[in-house]
Amino acid sequence: MQRVNTRNQFRGTVVHILEGPVMSEVAIETAAGLLSAVITTSSLEAMALRVGDPAVGLCKATNVLVGKIEDSGHVPADS
Repeated sequence: MQRVNTRNQFRGTVVHILEGPVMSEVAIETAAGLLSAVITTSSLEAMALRVGDPAVGLCKATNVLVGKIEDSGHVPADS
């Protein structure tokens, strides 16, 4: 991997891939917990990413969404 300026890097292992015709979901188990991302299926294929592979999730956000967690642990759909 080339050098990047993103400080929020989470190294881990790919534990799940849900592959679609255009977009795919990738889940990486990290020391901080499970990190999931949606990437293009062509990117998934170009990386030849498979369950069990070591991977890194790079997080760079310009905004953060906040939702209230109810006493039951459930987040209402309209939040």
